[in-house]
Amino acid sequence: MKQHFPFTALVGQDELMLAILLNLINPDIGGVLIKGAKGSGKSTAVHGIPDIIPPISVIQYCEFNCNPDFPEEWCEDCQNQYPACCVDTEEKPVEVVSVPLSVTEDRLLGTVDMEHLLKDGEYHFIPGLLAKAHRQILYIDEVNLLPDHIVDDILDVAASGINRVERENFSKEHLSQFLMIGTMNPEEGELRPQILDRFTLSVTLSAIADPVQRKEIIARNLAFKDDPTGLCLTFQQQTDHLKETIEIARNYLPNVAVGEKFYDAVVVFCAANEVDGHRADIAIIRTAQTHAALEMRDRVEMRHIIQAAKLVLPHRTRKGGLLKPLTVEEIETGWHNLPASSTKNTEAPDINPAFTLFREGGLILPGKK
Repeated sequence: MKQHFPFTALVGQDELMLAILLNLINPDIGGVLIKGAKGSGKSTAVHGIPDIIPPISVIQYCEFNCNPDFPEEWCEDCQNQYPACCVDTEEKPVEVVSVPLSVTEDRLLGTVDMEHLLKDGEYHFIPGLLAKAHRQILYIDEVNLLPDHIVDDILDVAASGINRVERENFSKEHLSQFLMIGTMNPEEGELRPQILDRFTLSVTLSAIADPVQRKEIIARNLAFKDDPTGLCLTFQQQTDHLKETIEIARNYLPNVAVGEKFYDAVVVFCAANEVDGHRADIAIIRTAQTHAALEMRDRVEMRHIIQAAKLVLPHRTRKGGLLKPLTVEEIETGWHNLPASSTKNTEAPDINPAFTLFREGGLILPGKK
């Protein structure tokens, strides 16, 4: 099995790691778009994700990764084969399912096995990438270069959670609920606004200027090339701890309260800045709540809201596309211009810094000093 560069060994990409972690804790957030030049570590980060995700329980041999705990959602084959009280299950690691630029609709959505049809006269469905991606990570590298009709197919399924394949005299549907991650190099072209809006969070990677961090990047990459197993073992403890943290945060998430004043602050800010639609408002609240769960806090604080806004708004259209998206700097300063009643934070002042990843090369996580 091919080894990938450890996620916890990434250097200087705190915001990217936070965006990914929040999506892993709460898949309802809806994915992340990673922008950056070649060599900025986009693909490296994505392929390292499976190591930090707890495995999932699936029905054994199911091509659609059916969840044994939800019989009402099983695929047709599982419903016909198993009674709800007795299924063969297995633990399966989460995978990154990549969508190549050359992908066809049949390969993506699935198709009819024509050989089987001509030979036996029976329709047999060949699952596509969207079947394999159910309960997994769907990774679209160079998403800005993918043909529009393929992107539209993916977005339709991402919105509904169901993949429907219609062919002459044949119809098939199955669940396809995945964490969608896209990467792109802005120098190679931008995305349509409709596609941008489907990625809930976005992160733009820039070149790291700090000499110490750049030196550490060189050292870790050369160490991985010389001894991949050795480097993975070096970061195994941090990887295991991060995996545990994600599972704990998932369970903690329903306990996190969001004060009404934060709803007020978000809607006032988004309305004042003419952000299109309501998805951004919802995403900021959901992301902030998940960030609080990551830190094991029972209520959202204003810093969570502002951090969420910096992940949600920099790629959002405004005033029907007539205004450019807000910059991170505009988001940070914009909150100070809102009415005091919308931004006043009455939370306890003795708070830790928002999720900090690296201190002297070591990973710092909630519960770990």
